[in-house]
Amino acid sequence: MRDAIRGFYAVLDRDDEQLARILLAAGARVLQVRLKPAGRRVGADEVLRVAKMARRVCDDVGAALVVNDRLDVALLAGADGVHLGQTDLSVADARPIANKLWIGVSTHNVEQVRAAVAAGADYLGYGPVFATTTKQNPDPTQGLDALRAAVLAAGETPVVAIGGVTPAHAVDVYRTGVASICAIGAVNAAADIVGAGRALARA
Repeated sequence: MRDAIRGFYAVLDRDDEQLARILLAAGARVLQVRLKPAGRRVGADEVLRVAKMARRVCDDVGAALVVNDRLDVALLAGADGVHLGQTDLSVADARPIANKLWIGVSTHNVEQVRAAVAAGADYLGYGPVFATTTKQNPDPTQGLDALRAAVLAAGETPVVAIGGVTPAHAVDVYRTGVASICAIGAVNAAADIVGAGRALARA
């Protein structure tokens, strides 16, 4: 798992097999299915359908699949992991059900980082590092100094930086010690998706 959580961590934010394949061609080692369109509730059946498609695409190139929020869908789709937010299942509650799935946890301050590590999270998302438009109600922007402190608090647990990160930020973000960078808007909406993803992977 630690080999997978490094470089570019991609997010598939819509039902689009071509986008999934392009994100993996851009060098992503992990593809997370995260369907949260503005103004519409997404049902479990839709998430499962997209996750099964993503599983097939990931298998074609040897990438790992993570499902956001939904442990049930992650298990049904044969995913490698599930990513949980602060208001989702706790790591302690998810672990007996998750079995061998990786459990990633979104964190937004050092206290949450320490709690997630103590609970046994396999990796952490930390952010938003910069201002982001991807989430409707984002948590407060953390900045690079807070990200560096989070990496230190996480110890051996890999940290994925997320939130407003663009290829222009990548070198400075990696200098904090993070294992990986997740960028959604800066990659998925880019004119050159492959180029943007590879810039995050290379840096």
